[in-house]
Amino acid sequence: MQPISFARGNPSPDILPVDAFKDCAETVIAREGRVILNYGPAGGYQPLREWIAEQHGVQPSQVILSTGSLTGFNFLMRHLFADGGRAVVEAPSYDRTIGVYRSLGADIVGVPLSDAGLDMDRLERVLGEGPVRVLYTIPTFQNPSGRTLPLEQRQALAELAQAHGFLVYEDDPYRLVRYSGEPVPSIYELAGGKNVVFSTSFSKTGAPGLRVGYMVLPPELVKPVESIAASMYIGPPLLPQAMLNEFIRRGLFEANLGFVCDELRKRRDAMLAGLEAEMPEGTTWSNPDGGYFLWLDLPRGVKIDAVAAKADERGVQLVKGTDFYVDGQGDESMRLAFSFPSVDEIAEGTKRLGAAVRDVIG
Repeated sequence: MQPISFARGNPSPDILPVDAFKDCAETVIAREGRVILNYGPAGGYQPLREWIAEQHGVQPSQVILSTGSLTGFNFLMRHLFADGGRAVVEAPSYDRTIGVYRSLGADIVGVPLSDAGLDMDRLERVLGEGPVRVLYTIPTFQNPSGRTLPLEQRQALAELAQAHGFLVYEDDPYRLVRYSGEPVPSIYELAGGKNVVFSTSFSKTGAPGLRVGYMVLPPELVKPVESIAASMYIGPPLLPQAMLNEFIRRGLFEANLGFVCDELRKRRDAMLAGLEAEMPEGTTWSNPDGGYFLWLDLPRGVKIDAVAAKADERGVQLVKGTDFYVDGQGDESMRLAFSFPSVDEIAEGTKRLGAAVRDVIG
């Protein structure tokens, strides 16, 4: 039996623009190989920084390129939490972010996230209990849940950050990977950049193997982050950054994004249809307008450990909901990724998953 993975938050290999990036690589190496194959500035490849700065209406110096967005996040948090502090995350939240905070000794507080958005009453209570240094959010097609924060909550977060003096870290790598619905302004845009760091990655809109992400920082945070970056990797990988810049300048980015969205929409629709057909009564799941993931809640009393074991026997891989909480919640939930398997694999995988849940229910 061929294993089917709903665990991997990777793009399917068939949607990667391999030939286009091959040609871009040859071009930039021929044109500026002696520069981009050498050490470079900690902030990254200047032409790409300039293009990104234009998109956000900031100075290029405020744009820091990093080897994937998680690396930039790590650099900034090493600076902000050098002496401890409280960090607020969504519950559930990205497991690797939680791991970074734990490694830094931060006091992590989870605020419940549902289809309606963040529990704002709970957030207000948390803010009333003491200073918060950073609130981390993935507001659009969140990893792991696929949920999107509504406009009014984004505006409220921008206002709360200024009122209470904390920083919002807006991690938004999925925002352009939209299949339906209308775009929502970023928190960064709503706040005019005040008390908000905007972060994203080209892993979902270009290719993850390039490892190109970026942050848009307030001016006062640029030098500390560049100093940490330089101490960690001396100089960034300029070649993939230059390849990506060439890809964008040739006008390939938008066309590729349209293709990616069309292909992933088919996979999302296949997973939603499969779950509707195969899941037993009492199972619920999110219905994302984009991104890579959805969140599934099992019938009451059905535990994810038992379902994961049965799913593994049937050749289906998933990620347990408990991985995405600070305090061990999520024991009746799972994250399902639809970005990697084919439409046919998703149809077969949801059949196996439904059978695994029924195995546990008995």
